[in-house]
Amino acid sequence: MKEVKLGLRENWQQFTLLVIINAFVGGMVGLERSILPRIAEAEFHIAAKTAILSFIIVFGIVKASTNYFTGALANKIGRKNLLTIGWLIGIPVPFVLMYADSWNWIVAANVLLGINQGLTWSSTVVMKIDLVGEKQRGFAMGLNEFAGYAALALVAFLTGWIASNYGLRPYPFYVGVVLSILGLLGSWLLVKDTKHHVSVETTTSKVPKLKNIFWETTLRNKTLSAVTQAGLINNLNDAMAWGIFPILLASKGFSIAEIGIVTAVYPAVWSIGMLFTGKMADHFCKKDLLFLGMLLQGIPLIILPFAQTMTHFIILSSFLGIGTALVYPTFLATIAENTHPTDRANSLGVFRLWRDLGYAIGAILTGIIADTLGINASMLIIGLLTIFSAGIIFYRMRCDGNDSIKIFDRVTNKRKEYGTAGIGKLH
Repeated sequence: MKEVKLGLRENWQQFTLLVIINAFVGGMVGLERSILPRIAEAEFHIAAKTAILSFIIVFGIVKASTNYFTGALANKIGRKNLLTIGWLIGIPVPFVLMYADSWNWIVAANVLLGINQGLTWSSTVVMKIDLVGEKQRGFAMGLNEFAGYAALALVAFLTGWIASNYGLRPYPFYVGVVLSILGLLGSWLLVKDTKHHVSVETTTSKVPKLKNIFWETTLRNKTLSAVTQAGLINNLNDAMAWGIFPILLASKGFSIAEIGIVTAVYPAVWSIGMLFTGKMADHFCKKDLLFLGMLLQGIPLIILPFAQTMTHFIILSSFLGIGTALVYPTFLATIAENTHPTDRANSLGVFRLWRDLGYAIGAILTGIIADTLGINASMLIIGLLTIFSAGIIFYRMRCDGNDSIKIFDRVTNKRKEYGTAGIGKLH
């Protein structure tokens, strides 16, 4: 058997393939991002915000549950197998969205989409972490999430443009047919499992195993649980952006093409930002990145109800994207750094269970608030919850000792490189 090595450079071919596969994964969610709420109102005459957001509620619950089982089964069934199964389940989704004659079929499509996303996205996350080892996890997660959310933004914009020119159905969903077929073929024929990489890292890891992975990740371990609650709140406000943004913009007189642009800006900034923030997570205190990121999400959400022009919405959506970019790869890198290699997939599954339950909780909460108090009130309340989550990170987390060691090692190495006389070059 070929010698197994950890590292991005050593595994760049498989890593690149997984980045491309994850772009297809993100694109599948982008199919719905800008037009499904409009389909609910225009074709099925659904007015209640909670009913419109039912597809997000179902998606969130199913994806969250699938994340958990993907993590639990990753070591038993294999990452590649779970990835391939996920794409098989995703094949019918665009066809159901195209031809659904009732809202129940739309909800059913989101059951399949939730399973597809849970299996495929979780598998690509874990496999990339397996490949790169401990030194470049943040960068690896930045690239992974960039690919997924850049594709999400691109497809959201593309489907909005297609819908504005050719109608809400069926043409926008042809994109999904192509994505699902390419994803399946790439996963089945080209991806290789990473179990041997896990075995190699297990022999060198100094991180203790968790006594109870579910409860340590959820509540008992201060670092893991702080990250988990922030993940839930992050996706809670993303669910609001997904479901409420198009409705808010439509109420202010924006066209469907303009709505497509605004709803694409947020994930576009988010995705591009992760090319930089993922690398930052390898070098800076993760607590600081998470605190700042949640704060930069909460503040724009409080201001958004008062925005009026396209420029206002684009600027605020950009800040929301920057905040999300700071936290998303940092979440995953922090979980990976604080778990033993054999616990990692399971702990990530628990984190992603709670994180994606945020979709369901956010859709229910924002729907109820929007129906009773109005859209503006729902945005204000979700914004305040996001700022509160930042406070939990501030008081519960600490800058991990490993971060301090990394900084100390870099400074020490620079001193050796430049010598005492050149110490000024460090600043």
